[in-house]
Amino acid sequence: MVIEVMKKDTLFKEKKELVPAFEFNENVAQVFDDMITRSVPLYDECVYRQAQLAAQFYQKGTRIYDLGCSHGNLGMTLHTLMADASFDMVAVDSSQPMLERYDRRLKEKKTGSSVSLVCDLVENIAITNASVVVLNLTLQFILPHRRQAVIQTIYDGLCPGGVLLLTEKIVHKNYKLDALQQQYYKSFKRENGYSDLEISQKRDALEDVLVPDTLETHWQRLRGAGFVNMDNWLKWFNFAAILAIK
Repeated sequence: MVIEVMKKDTLFKEKKELVPAFEFNENVAQVFDDMITRSVPLYDECVYRQAQLAAQFYQKGTRIYDLGCSHGNLGMTLHTLMADASFDMVAVDSSQPMLERYDRRLKEKKTGSSVSLVCDLVENIAITNASVVVLNLTLQFILPHRRQAVIQTIYDGLCPGGVLLLTEKIVHKNYKLDALQQQYYKSFKRENGYSDLEISQKRDALEDVLVPDTLETHWQRLRGAGFVNMDNWLKWFNFAAILAIK
């Protein structure tokens, strides 16, 4: 049995002359859990509740899609919650290092459920016979002009009564409120041990890579795809979690 110890995120600790664009490479995969919990408020709570919602909305004989699954935190939580039931999941990520870690975790977990790991871009995935689709901090990394098509594909592939679980970093259309959100988010990262240099360099790395939308844009996109029953079930300043039922 190989147990991977969570490594501390120090990727942006040293001053860089040129900050490269952020990518989910091997270095990020090694420190992902530390990075995500120190950078995303209520991350563990959000993943746990998403897994609960997925278990509730899952329809036997259908599929769960985890789009942008990283190394499987949602999937592994769902395995625990549905230990007495089986499910079929398609877990998609464009990062091979992330999927390799997910694969190792699955091999350590004895379960009757089926998880298919797919290394590809989310926008290339055809959604069929789905009762649950999860986009956890994923849409923000897709080019903005492709996002409506992704949401439409999800809506079209969901069974009646199926659910989309969407979590995103957001911006506010009011610049004063947006500044307030950014203030508290920066404080959150400082409280979790990141220096101003790390925060600044990480922001530079994510420039033009992570492009957030306003909450209003998300509502418009979901309505445009056909969703009617929607709720913003969790919000922390510039992070929001939405559920949309077909």
